[in-house]
Amino acid sequence: MEKLVINGGKSLRGSVEINGAKNAAVAILPAAIIANTGKCVIDNIPDIEDVHCLERILKSLGCTVNKLDNNTLEIDSTDVNNFDACTEDVRRMRASYYFIGSLLARFKQARVELPGGCPIGVRPIDQHIKGFEALGAEVVIEHGAVKVKADRLVGTNIFFDVVSVGATINVMIAATLAEGVTTLENVAKEPHVVDVANFLNTMGADIKGAGTDVIRIRGVKELSGCSYSVIPDQIEAGTFMISAAATRGDITIKNVIPKHLESITAKLIEMGVVVEEGDDSVRVTVDGELKGVNIKTTPYPGFPTDIQQPMSSLLSTVPGRSMINESIYENRHKHTDELKKMGANIKVEGRVALIDGVEKLTGAVVVATDLRAGAAMVVAGLMAEGETEITNIEHIDRGYPHIEEKFRSLGADIHRVSCED
Repeated sequence: MEKLVINGGKSLRGSVEINGAKNAAVAILPAAIIANTGKCVIDNIPDIEDVHCLERILKSLGCTVNKLDNNTLEIDSTDVNNFDACTEDVRRMRASYYFIGSLLARFKQARVELPGGCPIGVRPIDQHIKGFEALGAEVVIEHGAVKVKADRLVGTNIFFDVVSVGATINVMIAATLAEGVTTLENVAKEPHVVDVANFLNTMGADIKGAGTDVIRIRGVKELSGCSYSVIPDQIEAGTFMISAAATRGDITIKNVIPKHLESITAKLIEMGVVVEEGDDSVRVTVDGELKGVNIKTTPYPGFPTDIQQPMSSLLSTVPGRSMINESIYENRHKHTDELKKMGANIKVEGRVALIDGVEKLTGAVVVATDLRAGAAMVVAGLMAEGETEITNIEHIDRGYPHIEEKFRSLGADIHRVSCED
């Protein structure tokens, strides 16, 4: 096992390149299975553990996967004839459920073990199932796996009871080869939903409306391989923006789409942070006193739930009281117990965290309880006086490629070291 050791208190300065979006890549890679001719060459893929896990699942299903470089994969799914995705890799990652929609589209049946992922609260797949059944599939959950089968998939109107990124993408994938037109209403509008739709369209799908409340999919006969580049990671970019503010530094974050960062930018500016936007970059600096803010996480274009944990680390040393209302996941404040070990003054009441800013945080031994909580611990360690040790960093590696190298390039004293189990 490994841990991150940070000697904090250094003002971060310089520039950093953002990788491709994790949340887009983990849906695009399973969707590549639908192509029954040609190869998919996908670049700007983040070099993270979740992607490595998906590579292994694709190979287990019969895909030929070649790594052209650290951020480019070539996937040939021509000879795939296996619709049974039941491996340890499937069980350990949440996004493996995208294989249900992909295999259902291509083979009209699939068996996929129920996925795991970060322990941040209940994340049911009932809306996925609703969508598959509306398209004409029979869905059964037995022996820990989801089994779907359809004689044919037929387009229909589907209204999601709640806005769900996973269900929107999964049902959209399944509908690409359905007969007729499928209309999805009350859908998620996140940038990675749009990116998956663009990828499917590049393969030959006919999808319109991604990024709005209504997506329409006109079924086609087949999809074929293509070349595609994944969008930049909104959450990685936001984490570095927060780190610049937290260390009172000056960081230029490159390879971003500033439009995707608007809700984060708005809150940082409200706090007193200076954010300058370029065409594909943002520069974040602090030249005065910061003040507390109130945040409520909501679906895009609102404030992202994946950023609230790193933001809570920043707010823990901002004068005054701040409040974070987590409206997406009910169990996403567990990291606050770790921040308290470092001297933070945080009180959690249900889904609301009340944060009274303290003068400073101090280094401690803390745990990354999930992916974004791990990022929060890194931000806290960078701010803190003294040494911070972060364990369970396998969570961090699922979503942040080479995180210690990137922060070292900005002047941070951060190292990955081995530790006893």
